[in-house]
Amino acid sequence: MFNFFSKKRFLVDSLKGMVDIHNHILPGIDDGAKTVEDSINLIKGMREIGIRKFIATPHIMHNYYPNTPKTISAALNKLSEELIELKWEVESLEAAAEHMIDDNFENLLDQNKVMSLAGNYLLVEMSYLQPPINFDEAIKKTAEKNYFTILAHPERYGFLHFKKRKYKEYKEQGMLYQMNLLSLSDYYGKEVQKMALELLEDNLIDFVGSDIHNLRQIEALKKITISQKTEEKIIPIVDRTIANFY
Repeated sequence: MFNFFSKKRFLVDSLKGMVDIHNHILPGIDDGAKTVEDSINLIKGMREIGIRKFIATPHIMHNYYPNTPKTISAALNKLSEELIELKWEVESLEAAAEHMIDDNFENLLDQNKVMSLAGNYLLVEMSYLQPPINFDEAIKKTAEKNYFTILAHPERYGFLHFKKRKYKEYKEQGMLYQMNLLSLSDYYGKEVQKMALELLEDNLIDFVGSDIHNLRQIEALKKITISQKTEEKIIPIVDRTIANFY
């Protein structure tokens, strides 16, 4: 017998008006958009699902993507000028960064070379294989600098899947969590999807973001279906993301 209450919904129908606080749409400075044309196509794809507000967050990663406020601002200006030339309507386009907690992260904090979201939120990430040796100290120093730490895609750190208590320990330390929307499918693997749903169920997710790098990911995002239960968990998080970063 068909159960109407188990009917799947498309995730994108819950995203209208969302502020995308994690994406790689700035051209030519990390593993996201390579050209301005790529950036425009990514924005076009996101507009099609109702997202018109962006805080671009290119990687700042020592020895791989050694971006600075200067390089990021230059890429933002380049893209903004092209949008004006094309007379495209984007409600807002700002830039911050996704900071890798590595051996240079604390130096950037000390030199005030980090790029925050909405003034005092700092988006950070770490290796998918193991936590950095300086993780606890880096998080402590971030708080001392009066930033709220947002850990990007906590569901993707495989080593935490075997130490689930760490998720709550980090939250107790004041850390906020930003889940990737693609994690609600098996795009990154079934284990990541399972962890994303568990974190949602435990009410540990604070914000959501796309973490979009390419058009293939946007197409995957459009196809994601979710249960009514997941939809009921996601909508308040989308609203909270809007409220904090609009």
